[in-house]
Amino acid sequence: MRPTMKDVATAAGVALKTVSRVVNGEPGVHPATAERVRAAIDRLGYSRNESARVLRRGRTATIGLVIEDVADPFYAGLSRAVEEVVIAHDCLLLSGSSGEEPGRERELVETFCARRVDGLIIVPAGDDHTYLRPELEAGTKVAFADRPPGAGLAADTVLADNAGGAGQAVRHLLEHGHHRIAFLGDAPGIFTAAERHRGYRDALGGLYDARLVAMRPPAPETMRADLERMFALDRPPTALFTGNGRCTVAALRALAGQRPVALVGFDDFELADLLRPGVTVVVQDPAWMGRVAAELLFRRLRGDVGPPEHIQLPVRLVARGSGELPP
Repeated sequence: MRPTMKDVATAAGVALKTVSRVVNGEPGVHPATAERVRAAIDRLGYSRNESARVLRRGRTATIGLVIEDVADPFYAGLSRAVEEVVIAHDCLLLSGSSGEEPGRERELVETFCARRVDGLIIVPAGDDHTYLRPELEAGTKVAFADRPPGAGLAADTVLADNAGGAGQAVRHLLEHGHHRIAFLGDAPGIFTAAERHRGYRDALGGLYDARLVAMRPPAPETMRADLERMFALDRPPTALFTGNGRCTVAALRALAGQRPVALVGFDDFELADLLRPGVTVVVQDPAWMGRVAAELLFRRLRGDVGPPEHIQLPVRLVARGSGELPP
């Protein structure tokens, strides 16, 4: 059996409370006595029972993170940044992927809460977060990243300037002589996809043509079908704006072997700068987003009771060649 704190007390010839004070780093123990207790701990191989400590404190020193897909490079970067902040605060991180399924998001959140996490960082898959109210009332702290919570729930939120970034992309293509600009985005029910479509539409103004818009989960086959339909129009597009990294990659695969078309993508991706031409992108920083969301959460855990913060992080356009091709 594992040695207990009582075994350490017996081996060191001290009271159980003295061992507890040494183990928990509390004052009031003579240095020589503390050294004797630590020697007994080393000799017996004693380790603190974290489960019992959690039950006494009612806290786990653990944070729960719910993201869309751990395999997505964007969310991998966000997750890593959150983890670094969590470790710096001497906590553990539990994480899971919702797969864009609201039911899975809720299941993960409720599982984390059942494990008595101190706080949650959520990239929401759905727009109904009323299920969180009991947890918030019980004292669980929550921050949202990349997408806002559903209406009626007030919580700290960190977003990128999705509409503004889409506007940058479209204006860049307009400045290079393009007037027929297609938008290939993710499913319209996703907040970021809808915001990027809004920015695209606002930047085009009177040039907007709904026939040049396709919004659904990205895949090379469906992307190829959408592009074939658009290129068959009487006035086909001369440029493409893709709504995220997966849409950009799917579009590049669908266009492989064809005449180059001007393209600007939202989100950078690996090897984008090594293609010929390099892919012009609107860059957001997932690590920055993750750090800001995590620091907001720990600020709440330290007792901040101010009104919820809504932070919008800027994005920037990186020109590499594909967005500068002429019509």
